[in-house]
Amino acid sequence: MTDQDLTIQQVADLTGLSVHTLRYYEKIGLMEPIRRAKNGHRSYHLDDMEWIRLIVRLRSTGMPIAEMQRFADMMRLGDAGISQRRALLEEHEQKLKLQAKELEDTLEVLCDKIAYYRAWERGEHSG
Repeated sequence: MTDQDLTIQQVADLTGLSVHTLRYYEKIGLMEPIRRAKNGHRSYHLDDMEWIRLIVRLRSTGMPIAEMQRFADMMRLGDAGISQRRALLEEHEQKLKLQAKELEDTLEVLCDKIAYYRAWERGEHSG
């Protein structure tokens, strides 16, 4: 990515978010107000893209928007918010680890069931 300014449509294309979602995230304070070009259109920069990529990742892991807003508020505190941000991310990390464990357990059950059905189809079952 270059330092070149990007339009909202270009950012939408790069991130997979809709233009509407990008505007919404800005409106609810999840993002800082986006700078405007001379024509009044939003002009996204590299630092905006880095932040958007982070919130897309957080959202994809199931972090609620309200929690992401809290994180954004902590970001606005600068260095004073670092400990709070770390704690919030560690809490989210623990939730993700629990979800991953649950998925692993479920996958194991599914694999066992698939193996059972394959054996049944081969006639390797006791009747």
